[in-house]
Amino acid sequence: MKKLIRPDKKTIQKRRIMSYFIEAATQIIEEDGIENVTIRKVADIAGYNSATLYNYFENLDHLIFFAQLKHLKIYVVHLGDYIKDAKNALDKYFLIWEFFCYHSFQEPLVYHTLFFKEFKKPLRDMMQEYYTLFPEELEWISEDIEPMIMNQDLYKRNLSLLVNCMKEGFLQESVLEELNEMSLLVYQGMVERMLTNQADYTPKEATRRTMTYIKKYTLMHKTNENVTT
Repeated sequence: MKKLIRPDKKTIQKRRIMSYFIEAATQIIEEDGIENVTIRKVADIAGYNSATLYNYFENLDHLIFFAQLKHLKIYVVHLGDYIKDAKNALDKYFLIWEFFCYHSFQEPLVYHTLFFKEFKKPLRDMMQEYYTLFPEELEWISEDIEPMIMNQDLYKRNLSLLVNCMKEGFLQESVLEELNEMSLLVYQGMVERMLTNQADYTPKEATRRTMTYIKKYTLMHKTNENVTT
């Protein structure tokens, strides 16, 4: 568990007001859908005017991103426990994917927005801003997982896990880019199929199918010279 730094009064006030707007946006998303979130609606529910909202958020996308990021809390808090018994980097790689798939397939629109939507402001900057304001949401994650959580670029995020597999001798460097692209294509394809109702899968079934492909293709490229036991 990380030791939290007590924020100053100015930061506390900023957090409080931003939370009002984030909670208002979340309410609209849950009741009416993300496409119906507007600055005016959020401001009305939060009890402030639109001008005040712009003192804390650059635009509507900035606010929506923060509102959606709240949904990652359960995933972030429990990921460490889910992978704690992993025996090596390859085992951890599959467990992280499995846990990520199961949570994202329960809320495909949330995860699609977070990881595939284009924002004007760099995602990493928004992630750092959010967790600087709400550090308690990272309180329970281990230090080896935090860099991955903070990296919103799925391509770089997944590649870093594959590099760890390479370092332990499970994969050759020459196959990492291909494996990375394949895994992301499979995952994104499933998310989009669920969003467009092309697949009538439960989150559990969608996870099982996705993991079948990711594991099968990864193990096809596994070397027998890994140095771990």
